[in-house]
Amino acid sequence: MPKYRSATTTHGRNMAGARALWRATGMTDADFGKPIIAVVNSFTQFVPGHVHLRDLGKLVAEQIEAAGGVAKEFNPLRWMMGLPWATGGCFIHCHLAN
Repeated sequence: MPKYRSATTTHGRNMAGARALWRATGMTDADFGKPIIAVVNSFTQFVPGHVHLRDLGKLVAEQIEAAGGVAKEFNPLRWMMGLPWATGGCFIHCHLAN
């Protein structure tokens, strides 16, 4: 079995707490030997233009799992999205991939 970077949280005594959190998301013992792949999805019910991304994120996760991986989906950071406009654009460099 190849050694994945995620092995720091999926194996060994030191990260038993991290594994407990992984298990709370539905991971099984068999999942800990698979690659864990993050799916960054900007789906939100608050932005009408992003609603279609829910299904796209599910499709990507299904394909990762069909290929033998474990997909974990999360949203990108949004806390600064309105900042460039609220400040007259002086912090536009903070507006990242959103």
